[in-house]
Amino acid sequence: MTAQIETDSWRAHLLDTPAQIKELLENTRRIAVLGIKPDPMQPAFYVPEYAQKAGYEIVPVPVYYKELTEMHGEKVYRKLTDIPGDIDMVNVFRRPADIPPHVDDIIAKKPKSVWFQLGITNDAAAERLARAGIDVVQDHCLLVELRKIGR
Repeated sequence: MTAQIETDSWRAHLLDTPAQIKELLENTRRIAVLGIKPDPMQPAFYVPEYAQKAGYEIVPVPVYYKELTEMHGEKVYRKLTDIPGDIDMVNVFRRPADIPPHVDDIIAKKPKSVWFQLGITNDAAAERLARAGIDVVQDHCLLVELRKIGR
């Protein structure tokens, strides 16, 4: 039994309940946004914008748009590991199949959590992150969850 508990202990890093999500958001200050986009009509633009207005520090990490040097008034970084200082959360706007190439970079940056936006689920990536001690939320909209907790 003990071996099974130790084997499955990483599952505690998979967050899904409203209480777990609320606690995570209340303890988050600095959010790197992987896959941020400059199009105001895209969720990858207006969700981080909302989070910034709600009091979070946003660090843009676009995957494309090489010409961008700044978004939402913040300096753009090309890799998570290039960001100076600690990151509380990596908010991911990438298709599920496009997440695996970013997992090593995420683990190397050691954020407290990773948030896969609504419609984004990658169980293999989530397991790798959870086994590295990183909390993971999948298939939830950050903007919706921020509104639920009154931010």
